[in-house]
Amino acid sequence: MQAASTNTVFEPILSFFRLRLGNSERKKFRRSVEHIIGEAPSNIGLYQLAFRHTSASKETAIKGFKESNERLEYLGDAVLGMVIAEFLFKKFPYKDEGFLTEIRSRIVNRETLNIIARKIGLENLIEYDGSRNRGIVPSRTSMYGDALEALVGAIYLDKGFRFTRGFILKELLGHYDLEALISNNANYKSRLIEWAQREGKKVEFIIISERGNNHFREFISQVTVNDEPFAQGSGYSKKKAEQSAAEKACEQLQMKPVSN
Repeated sequence: MQAASTNTVFEPILSFFRLRLGNSERKKFRRSVEHIIGEAPSNIGLYQLAFRHTSASKETAIKGFKESNERLEYLGDAVLGMVIAEFLFKKFPYKDEGFLTEIRSRIVNRETLNIIARKIGLENLIEYDGSRNRGIVPSRTSMYGDALEALVGAIYLDKGFRFTRGFILKELLGHYDLEALISNNANYKSRLIEWAQREGKKVEFIIISERGNNHFREFISQVTVNDEPFAQGSGYSKKKAEQSAAEKACEQLQMKPVSN
């Protein structure tokens, strides 16, 4: 899919974002994007949209329609997942589907994407409404990883698949230590459940509280062993909170790291 045939669909939305940037701001923003992706952007409005967090969404030229980077995030997530899947499929020709799925999951998990997004400088470009976060530090949310996926979506629409694939493989995967990623079994929940089965114990995960709002919600999970509280953890999704609690439990049990 090429930019020329795609951008016309977004013109009513993108024209709104182009109007919001003054000439000097527009040039500075363009230079920042060019530095990140390695080539001058053709449609700057796509990238402006990619960095608009949902908390800062405003009505566009389309009456009653509020736009943020969520749609581009959806697209970028699909493109990123497909490129990583192809990369792993070719790199590990004798590994089964379970291995490939697990490693892809580790590569695209939200915490890792948050870190990479900040490394490449996205934190200075994201537009968000800090007054809506109710005291939760933005750097601890999924905002940066979401913006990175939205950026991938924007690049795909602006530059096409071949360029986007190169950006992912060269600029993003370069921040990973693939060998360490493979050797480190970070699925603490699975490890804890396996331990419980060996020891004949019952392990349960319970979400005991939530805090924040729709944009910045944090979950607190508790691990119980034989119905007794054992460890707690937090995260910005229920799954991540459970993993955090499981990690704390593994630490208390002094479990050694597991290699694949």
